[in-house]
Amino acid sequence: MILQLIQTHEISTQEMLRDLLEENGFSVTQATISRDIRQLKLRKRKTASGPSCYAKAPVAPAAPTNLLADVIVRIDSAVNMVSVSCHAGSAPAACAVIDHMQLPEIVGTSAGDDTIFILTRSEASAKQLIAALEAQIWG
Repeated sequence: MILQLIQTHEISTQEMLRDLLEENGFSVTQATISRDIRQLKLRKRKTASGPSCYAKAPVAPAAPTNLLADVIVRIDSAVNMVSVSCHAGSAPAACAVIDHMQLPEIVGTSAGDDTIFILTRSEASAKQLIAALEAQIWG
């Protein structure tokens, strides 16, 4: 219920959260709210209207470079296309990690079973992308 409330209301204090919970039929103490906030990993974030309000902390990807290092076999390019060869069945997961990196050189990606094709903005962008991926994967 707390997650639903912070998504639908700008809640800046534990007291506001307690009041909303009570309006929804939940009787809670400040200590309970404090514990729940900690367990849910809620953080205060600035809002467009000004005050800091509770929000769910962003979840960081779990060591994406480890996944890439584990599954990528080879990286090659032709003009502005980069081909990433992966172990069988692992290209979709590796492609999702690459997409999540939001690198400016990338226009789009497409993954098959064991190959990822990455469209870059130019041949120079393809080379920059390869260098960035290789640095993350193989140091």
